[in-house]
Parts: sequence; C-alpha cells; structure tokens
Amino acid sequence: MFIRDLSKCKKFIAGDNSILRELFNPLKDKLKLRYSLAHAIVKPNQLTYKHRLKASEVYYILEGKGVMYVDKESKNIKSGQAIYIPPNSVQQIKNTGKKNLVFLCIVDPAWQHKNEEILE
Repeated sequence: MFIRDLSKCKKFIAGDNSILRELFNPLKDKLKLRYSLAHAIVKPNQLTYKHRLKASEVYYILEGKGVMYVDKESKNIKSGQAIYIPPNSVQQIKNTGKKNLVFLCIVDPAWQHKNEEILE
C-alpha cells in the first residue's frame, strides 16, 4: 500500500501559474500507474496561463467555482464537477469566486514536463 499525505507534498508554482502539489507520478514514485495525480489551487480572480498537454487530462473540482476554457469553448464550473480535457487542447481555468478554486488533476499518460507547452 502506498499512501501520500497532501500536507507533506512540496508546493510549487506550475507552468500554468497554478499552485500545485504532486500526489502520484509513476515516473518519480515507481508506482505501477499510467496516470499522474496532482492537487491544484487557483487563487480568487486569477486565470491560469494557456497551456496544452500531449496527454488527456481530467480536472475534478473540490472547492470553488470558475470558468473552464478548452479550445474555443468555455463553461462555468463548480465543486463536484469533473472536466475532460482532450490531448493537445488549449486549456486554462479562471477562479471567479471569493475563495480558492481547488481541484485534482489526473493526466494519462502521466504528466511529463516535455509533454506540456505553455502558450503565454
């Protein structure tokens, strides 16, 4: 069994300018997984940078509300919703609330720096 405590994960600013903590990445943790799992925060009134991953991604919104942008679409999002982001899609998320927008990011296959392009 492998358990990771979020409070013990190193916090850093991701390429898209969100606050990120990696929970699982099989390339670093030697786990038998295809995907990576991260915890992200976007502060109130902030918009992440446009970026694109070669892999598919799913966001699961834990807290807050905002607007999700995928290619030419935009939709209001809130806690309890899951968002599928196809590979190679231009994406960004905006926090429209007064509290942090908190979500999980699942990337399959696992996130790698070389597979992400920041567009801003």
